[in-house]
Amino acid sequence: MICTSISSSGTAAEHRNALFAAHIAAVLFGLTGILGALILADASLITFGRATFAFIALGFVAGLKGTRLLDALSWRNLPVIGLTGTLLAAHWVTFFIAVKVGGVAVATLGFASFPAFIALIDRLFFRERIGFSESLLLIMVTAGLVLVVPSFDLLDSGTIGLIWGLASGFSFALLAVSNRRHTAGMKALQVAFWQNVVVALLMVPFAFRHLPSTSLQAGDWVNLALLGVFCTGLSQFLFVKSLDGLQARTAGMIIALEPVYAIACAWWLFGEQPSIRMGAGALLVVLATILGARRKGSVH
Repeated sequence: MICTSISSSGTAAEHRNALFAAHIAAVLFGLTGILGALILADASLITFGRATFAFIALGFVAGLKGTRLLDALSWRNLPVIGLTGTLLAAHWVTFFIAVKVGGVAVATLGFASFPAFIALIDRLFFRERIGFSESLLLIMVTAGLVLVVPSFDLLDSGTIGLIWGLASGFSFALLAVSNRRHTAGMKALQVAFWQNVVVALLMVPFAFRHLPSTSLQAGDWVNLALLGVFCTGLSQFLFVKSLDGLQARTAGMIIALEPVYAIACAWWLFGEQPSIRMGAGALLVVLATILGARRKGSVH
């Protein structure tokens, strides 16, 4: 009786800790757009700084855990690391451009379309059938994005920002599909480290071209460090850690709340108050993302 109660209380504590870790990860993911808006620099420079701080932090963690990072560099893995690192760079650059042009809310909601893009990629390139749930997801995301932008005018910053956000979601979908199909045999820490190294190397010429005309203040460097260490390294660690006490479906549904946290923070910090129409669109996109996460959890 006593052993049973101790065991159940321990399980409950592990579940609470896992829930807390997942929500903190979602908040940190959501803060990516906030920090991107605060840093007064070009998207390529922000991406370079984020990747640099991230791979330094991940290298430090790898040293503490005894993970041999060089073991991942085989002739078979190099093309995969190069491809996925390039897709990650494209995802970050387009996302930060969306933030600069359209604002945090529009950029985050555009990126949140990635589950719909994953379903389309699986259908077009891998001939996987799109079932009722995927069709519903596509309809909800499309309707939500139509509501997010007040008018489809290419001269409107909101429309342009949404297009860049969709590009971010599409490149992330390509990254997710590539990671799922081609990184087997490599540890997650190894993949993350080398992907960030590739991103930093790709961004060097673009970042240093903008550096002379950019006056980064102390606060910008702090925000870059926070972006790389906490919103990249720590958030990934917490998400993986949350899977110790949560089902993948539950953790995915919590991470799907990232746009909610991002919009709330942008409203609080920048006064980006969403309209009723944008709120309705955001609700559709978030619900579609949660449904997509729930389906993936049940499949895996």
